[in-house]
Amino acid sequence: AWGSERVSSDGPVSPPLSLCIKTTKYTLLSFLPKNLFEQFHRFANVYFVFIALLNFVPVCNAFQPQLALAPVVFILSVTAIKDLWEDYRRHRSDKEINHMDCLVYSRYSKHQYMERFWKEARVGDFIRLRCNEILPADVLLLSSSDPDRLVHIETATLDGETNLKQRRVVCSFLDLDCDFDPSKYNSVIECEKPNNDLARFRGYITHRSGRRDGLYKDNLLLRGCTIRNTEECVGIVIYAGHETKAMLNNNGPRYKRSKLEKQMNVDVGWCVIILLVMCLFSAIGHGLWMYQYGDKRPVFDVLSPEGAELSPVLSAIYLFLTMIIVFQVLIPVSLFVSIEIVKICQVYFIHQDQDLYDEETDSHLQCRALNITEDLGQMQYIFSDKTGTLTENKMVFRRCTVAGVEYSHDANARRLAMYQDLVDSEEEDCTSHSGTLPRRDSVTSNQSAAKVVLRSQSTKSHRRTGSRAEAKRASILSKHTAFSSPMEKDITPDPQLLEKVNHCSSQMTFKRFHSQSLSQLPSDLTDIIDFFIALTICNTVVVSSPNQPRQKVRMRFGLKSPVKTIEDFIKRFTSSRLTSNSNSSSSSSLNRSSHRDCSSVLSSPSAESTLTKLDEEHHLGGPVGLEHAFSPVPPHTTEGEPGALEEGELRYEAESPDEAALVYAARAYKCSLVGRLPDQVTVELPDLGKLSFELLHTLGFDSTRKRMSVVVRHPLTDQITVYTKGADSVIMDLITLPSTDDSKGKRQRKILYKTQNYLNLYAADGLRTLCIAKKVMTKEEYAVWLRHHLEAETAIQGREELLFQSALRLEINLHLLGATGVEDRLQDGVPETIASLRKAGLQIWVLTGDKQETAINIAYACKLLEPDDEIITLNADSQEAMAVLLDESLHYIQAKFLSSDPSRSFQKDYAPAYSFPPPPPPSPSSSQTQSFLVHRLGLVIDGRTLAYALDSSLDEKFLAVARSCRSVLCCRSTPLQKSMVVKLVRNKLKVMTLAIGDGANDVSMIQVADVGVGISGQEGMQAVMASDFALPRFRNLQKLLLVHGHWCYSRLANMILYFFYKNAMFVALIFWYQFYCGFSGSAMIDQWYLIFFNLMFSAFPQLITGTLDKDVSSETLQELPQLYMNGQNSEEYKPYMFWMTMIDAFYQSLVCFFIPYCAYADSDVDLLTWGTPITTLALFTILIHLGLETKTWTWMNWVSITFSVGLFFTVALCYNASCPTCYSPSNPYWTMQRLLGEPLFYLLCVITPVAALLPRLVRGRCVSVYERENMWDVQVVV
Repeated sequence: AWGSERVSSDGPVSPPLSLCIKTTKYTLLSFLPKNLFEQFHRFANVYFVFIALLNFVPVCNAFQPQLALAPVVFILSVTAIKDLWEDYRRHRSDKEINHMDCLVYSRYSKHQYMERFWKEARVGDFIRLRCNEILPADVLLLSSSDPDRLVHIETATLDGETNLKQRRVVCSFLDLDCDFDPSKYNSVIECEKPNNDLARFRGYITHRSGRRDGLYKDNLLLRGCTIRNTEECVGIVIYAGHETKAMLNNNGPRYKRSKLEKQMNVDVGWCVIILLVMCLFSAIGHGLWMYQYGDKRPVFDVLSPEGAELSPVLSAIYLFLTMIIVFQVLIPVSLFVSIEIVKICQVYFIHQDQDLYDEETDSHLQCRALNITEDLGQMQYIFSDKTGTLTENKMVFRRCTVAGVEYSHDANARRLAMYQDLVDSEEEDCTSHSGTLPRRDSVTSNQSAAKVVLRSQSTKSHRRTGSRAEAKRASILSKHTAFSSPMEKDITPDPQLLEKVNHCSSQMTFKRFHSQSLSQLPSDLTDIIDFFIALTICNTVVVSSPNQPRQKVRMRFGLKSPVKTIEDFIKRFTSSRLTSNSNSSSSSSLNRSSHRDCSSVLSSPSAESTLTKLDEEHHLGGPVGLEHAFSPVPPHTTEGEPGALEEGELRYEAESPDEAALVYAARAYKCSLVGRLPDQVTVELPDLGKLSFELLHTLGFDSTRKRMSVVVRHPLTDQITVYTKGADSVIMDLITLPSTDDSKGKRQRKILYKTQNYLNLYAADGLRTLCIAKKVMTKEEYAVWLRHHLEAETAIQGREELLFQSALRLEINLHLLGATGVEDRLQDGVPETIASLRKAGLQIWVLTGDKQETAINIAYACKLLEPDDEIITLNADSQEAMAVLLDESLHYIQAKFLSSDPSRSFQKDYAPAYSFPPPPPPSPSSSQTQSFLVHRLGLVIDGRTLAYALDSSLDEKFLAVARSCRSVLCCRSTPLQKSMVVKLVRNKLKVMTLAIGDGANDVSMIQVADVGVGISGQEGMQAVMASDFALPRFRNLQKLLLVHGHWCYSRLANMILYFFYKNAMFVALIFWYQFYCGFSGSAMIDQWYLIFFNLMFSAFPQLITGTLDKDVSSETLQELPQLYMNGQNSEEYKPYMFWMTMIDAFYQSLVCFFIPYCAYADSDVDLLTWGTPITTLALFTILIHLGLETKTWTWMNWVSITFSVGLFFTVALCYNASCPTCYSPSNPYWTMQRLLGEPLFYLLCVITPVAALLPRLVRGRCVSVYERENMWDVQVVV
């Protein structure tokens, strides 16, 4: 009865769940076992623990058991400390959140709301929320102090969107005349299981009377959102703690395995094989050595634990295990930890790059995947969204056509040109004044000056008008209202169209006083008024007051009689209606949703009364007279709020820039949106004043229908009117084709033909097009549709599909009003960035939902397509036609581009099997002849044809055509198609892919690619949250890939090879000694040096080099993008390089071993006195080797090398001085001190490294000459 239990439709009753969250992984008791368990998931850690434990076995131990544990304990401890610190930070964050206050209804004492911590609340508790409070859980809204039973929330913490979203009280609680009383609540809530879908919520609430009402996402307030513009609201907790949608979407950083890491793991496997071969060789050698003694056992023979003699075979087996311990350093245990440290440092320095900071959006680069930074230097294909990624996603109204007449808005084009001039001059002033911000008064003057028309400019300009100066001005003027910069909202009307609007208004005013029917108006004039009415009301825009943009303006204007209560509304006329779907996936006029969502339909409190009222009105003789529509009724205002606001002062909270652009365009013609309520939209028309449209339904936009509609009762005609706007590709098919028998029908067909031509011109001009249409329904038609719609609303199974079909039944037989052209301008630097990326050997595909002509025009503007490129356009109506098109395209490519080159057989490249081995990108000197790409050829394909191309029977043919083209442009593509294209190219061509986008429709594409990049744009943060890297602007991609990607790949590749070299070189020294000690597993190097050589003495310099080394400067990498091809071809780390490194390591170890061996031959030095110089020489050789590989020297390189040498000698001197009787008979006492007094030691320190590194010096010299020549060739090509 209290609602303390949540009933799931998919399972049994679940117990009340606390709001307490816990993101930590460990407790005090579980930390040690759980952390060790996680670390042992890494095979290298298991291997080294096994080696350390093996050293405790007496028959095969090589070192002191406690000493052998030191390296692995150190590695595990460092990782554990890092994990503990991260978990402690999570614990502090959890504690802070769980101890936030909220008002929870006390059921068992006092029956009032009491302050409690979030963690003390439970599922089923009633929570009272106030303005600006953060929601502690997913709460079902039951009551609101708002007179319209609305709550506005800000979801910036969930999706990054700052615009307000409406949520409404559950329909069965709308008619409460008093405050909600939790003690009288006796309903049961049934809802779906917790999930991470922010755009969906389904459930039912069953009352004691048996009445069942549906629950939708518009009734749910999500955890983490902020309450706005509502003094107080009450809700019941549905999902709490880790079951909330916000927590289910919080996946943390993404973890992937980079291409370089995969190749490194292969080489680690080779190291294991080399280790086993060396151990097996030593074991066989030891067995043969023991066998030669026969029955005469040597005096130094080691007996078994029982005191018996060991056979040669058993000795060989024991020695095999001993050699694994001795040679364990060959497997680089510290490599994995070093790589993690270097990657963290690389990410830090990338974050510090000021070129990747955008002042306009105040955003930095974000790295959400810490372990694939080197993949940025190996990309081969880039898949990009267009809107918001290549363009600004700042929609500017440019042109329109109404009733077949086109209005070019030349004055508005000149205003934008003037605005651009002011922005450019302001940026120059800012630059000349060292970037100081313009004064506030100068911003105001520039705003007014931007409206002055001084000169003209072609409407084909796609130059981005956004800038830092504009952003600062816009932030002041808009007061943080989205999509409200002066460029977007200050529209200059077309004089001809403005004159017609005024003329139509005067005609309607005239008929108002003479009580004449509006049907007598000319159809072209009524279409103009309906066109602007549709722009004004066919959206989900919320009106904000001027001084408090986050406070909704509540203004209720009279309909046919004042409406004060919900009962009055039901008695007069109540229909089931769709509440405004405020989520980005279903509300925007052109919002590119990733899935269909019609679940926002809500039934009214009394849907049956709608049909009853329709019947009554039908019997009374139809619509009410015009005197009711024009009767002046004073507006009803909420107490304490202004009764009237000037039109120019209102601001609009739009959910997408498309909606805002159209509403501001209508306002320019004095058709202004004044207020929006759940059941009413108020507009102000010239001469007619304020009119209130009764809002019956809102059919939100979805990616399948590609349109949105509103159903209203027109205040002038009392007719039920449907206004629809959407993509021209779908709206034009829904228009009723008039008959050609009369003049009116011929005129309508002419309008359709002209409108289609204008749409083609708009698309060719790069404008985003929308068609506007309407439909007038009779009461009978509406009643029939409403009955089916109510059935769909109340359906339990397949509700979304039924509502979708209901919308399709409504949106037919439309009457075309006109079309609009909105410009989305290119971001700054996009053409230059694309040009640089192409020079770098990257293939760029653009996947967009825009129509074909618009996408092609933008492609030309951003230099994706060049004027002299040949375009292959694939548009097919069937799969068979698509197969024919692909075959023709392949033959055309063969005939024109491949026939002249006999070495490149078409049949070989495009055989029926269509297998695609990964072709290496061309070298800079041969890019014109050896590349598999066909130059000066572009491919354009639309969404319907792409669906055929992605079929398994045609996908390889499609790839054969696409990979031969310089550019690929996929238009009208759905989110699913985008991800399928990326997956197809990645899997079939075996190439490295990067996907970049800014909206929710790009998420699937971003997640499928090897590297996903999100743009912090106008469409929220869905793409950013799903990405591996987040960028403020598309232009930042150039430096991220060409500079930081190149550096990260080069550094890590060289560091990995250096690790293999260093370990192999050091282990080989012991291996050579086995030939002189009967393969007994003895070592001439002190075990302290052997254990800590890689862990301490040689570790720091390589970390500094791996973090800071720069083989080429940033300026050179950006001036010569062709250098990026080194990473694409894996020039820094090819498979043969591992073996060359091993050969070099074994050669250097031979030199470091035998030169001291010859120097101390026939001398009386002990084993450690000979072994210590070998260790010292190996350290010097390894460090000098690193110095030769270092391209950029900094003071940190010098300090790290000096520190390593100093640390070695310090440890050696202290250790040798403090160990007089450690390992008899070979005693390390005073060894280093004696060596430092011998001239021979210093001579060896000079001769040995030079001899060891001489081949590398010669090779490095030859490579440097080749690279300089190659660099010159690149410059010549450029």
